[in-house]
Amino acid sequence: MSESATEATPVGTVHHLDDHRTGRKTWVVDLTKPHTNTAPAPATAPETEAEPSPVGEAVDRPDNPLADWLTLPDAPVLPVWARSGASVIAHVRAFGRLTWWHTRYHGFRIPKYLVKTVLLAARGFYRAVVGLWPTLSAQDHTATVKALRAQVKVRPEDVDLAARLQAAHWARTQTRRWRFGTAAVGVAVAAAGIALAPPLLQAGITTAVVTPLAYLGRGKETRLLDQAAPPLKVDMSAQQLNEALRAAGLLKSGGGKDDKDLPKVHCTMGPVRDGRGWAVIFDMPRGGGKTASDVLAKREVIAQELGVDEIQVLMSRVRAAKGGNAGRVSMWVADDDPYLGTPNPSPLEKAEKFSIWEPVPFGQDARGNRINVPVIWQSMFFGGLPRRGKTFTQRLLTAAGLLDAYVRHYVADGKGGADWMPMKAVAHRLVMGAEDDAIEALKAMLQELLAEMERRFALLRDLPTSVCPEGKLTPDIMVKYNLPVIFVTIDELQEYFTAMEREDREQVINDLCRIARRGPAAGFISNFASQRPDAESVPAKLREIITIRYSTQVVDRTSSDMVLGKGKAAQGADASVLSEDHKGVGVLVTGPASYVTVRADYLDGPTFAVLCRKGRALREAAGQLTGDAAGDVTAAADAAGVSVPAIVSDVLEVMRHSPRMFTTDLLAGLVNLDEDVYGDFNAERLASELEAAGVKRTSKQVKISGANGAGYQRRDIEAAVPAEVLLSVGR
Repeated sequence: MSESATEATPVGTVHHLDDHRTGRKTWVVDLTKPHTNTAPAPATAPETEAEPSPVGEAVDRPDNPLADWLTLPDAPVLPVWARSGASVIAHVRAFGRLTWWHTRYHGFRIPKYLVKTVLLAARGFYRAVVGLWPTLSAQDHTATVKALRAQVKVRPEDVDLAARLQAAHWARTQTRRWRFGTAAVGVAVAAAGIALAPPLLQAGITTAVVTPLAYLGRGKETRLLDQAAPPLKVDMSAQQLNEALRAAGLLKSGGGKDDKDLPKVHCTMGPVRDGRGWAVIFDMPRGGGKTASDVLAKREVIAQELGVDEIQVLMSRVRAAKGGNAGRVSMWVADDDPYLGTPNPSPLEKAEKFSIWEPVPFGQDARGNRINVPVIWQSMFFGGLPRRGKTFTQRLLTAAGLLDAYVRHYVADGKGGADWMPMKAVAHRLVMGAEDDAIEALKAMLQELLAEMERRFALLRDLPTSVCPEGKLTPDIMVKYNLPVIFVTIDELQEYFTAMEREDREQVINDLCRIARRGPAAGFISNFASQRPDAESVPAKLREIITIRYSTQVVDRTSSDMVLGKGKAAQGADASVLSEDHKGVGVLVTGPASYVTVRADYLDGPTFAVLCRKGRALREAAGQLTGDAAGDVTAAADAAGVSVPAIVSDVLEVMRHSPRMFTTDLLAGLVNLDEDVYGDFNAERLASELEAAGVKRTSKQVKISGANGAGYQRRDIEAAVPAEVLLSVGR
């Protein structure tokens, strides 16, 4: 309210508020702002002797006839569905789909409806004849005369009177009978004419005759058209929602009462079309004792009552920051399973560079919204059943680090398969498998990481606050002091823990906990993965300090909580609702109350290998190629354009951590590396293939841990690699 309005001269009777100000407060009304149901804040300016505002005074007066007129309405001008062009288009399309569905539904039943119409017309004709015949045939008078004549004692005058009445009635209805007869003849002639008329005219005359007869033949329970119940993907209404909640025990049942007397939810928005489904925000009625958490716990029952799969129903609480309360629920119901179909390729596939300081493209939610995951300052854990896309999803985050030259990768794969093999071109440290030598390499890698972490903290502590204000790594510090982000990727953790002795296991767990807990401030990103984690495979003290968690399909809610956190399934973050068809789909938890089901982007093995080669080129250009990658023979050969036989490259990969290896262990490692290629190999074939590739064995026996046996020396395998390649990697 402007000051000019306050100083204006009041119109009409002036009612001074000073006389009763002690009895009630004065409110400042701003008509330029939307009206709400809450009272406006009281004026905080000191009271003066100036005249009160006539506008505020007029509204404040209880006897003011304009008070209601000046009050702004609470209801919006436009309904929710009409407030945006996209919403209008979505609803028009939904109406079109609904119309088309009804057209097809009833169109297939036209023959049935025609038969029903003929039967109803026959019944109507019968009813018409029965109703008109007494009048046309004078049966009522005939019955009277017969009754009089049947009496035992009948006075002659009564019989004579009845006869005269019947004669008079006969004379009176003679014209009507002639009309009836004429009409009957006309109907017969019309029927003959219809039979000879053109088809279109026949259809019109038949419709004109049959329609009123069918209407006359209808009954109270007779319906010509079947009751169509379209599936939810075509339509959704507030009535369906209330019935579903009532069946789930969240609303009181009728008990014989009318529907208007039953408690119902209050929809603050919708149901409206939202992308590929229907969205609604509703409040649970007060007095029923049910909260939003109760609704989330009944997700499966609600989905069943709505006639959809629970994977199609997404529900979450609406918090106070977004105008919600403890009873407000946001629900979205998809038209069909939103996580099936052609996978979405990762945007990283075509990217030339990427900054790990930016959120990583991860996937899409059910509504098609992009989900990006910030990984800096974070630690991540991936879990789920085998062959559900867990490793593929974990690689997405590591792949983002490939395209940043200032990211140093430490990778360990307990399975030792081909999934992470391309990382040998980039990784500073790469540990493959869970054999004894690999376990020793893993322990050494963790010690190297801990030493690097302490070195960084010491350096960051000595930097002035103007350079390092929060004691954390920054992009400028990273480049100036050559402190690249450390990306620690460990897949199949359970393989390492189950293969270790108890003391080694406890030490490795403690090292991982230190890295995950303290490492983020020094620029460490932990990216761990395991199958169903339990106390034996992945201890809770390691899982509980992980900030970001992702789970593909698991067997039950307990397993889901093991990956995502205790109590998450009850909140709605339940990976057990996923099916075997949901490959690459999982539940992503990013905070205590933040979760979303995500269909991860697709990044296959060959594409991942291309990104690894691209990452190697970026590091070579930036002078950041270090560690194992700098000494990788195969990658150096590829860069030099020199061909190295595949058998030599694979044997060197299996023997990465060992200067010598028994033949049986080497064969097992090759099978684990690529079962399709090496599944049928034996000692003789291996020796033959290596000899053909130029390998000359200096000794067929090797000694490992005091035991002698047939085997190979790593130096013999390396001797088959061209000299210029060995020189380029410093060997």
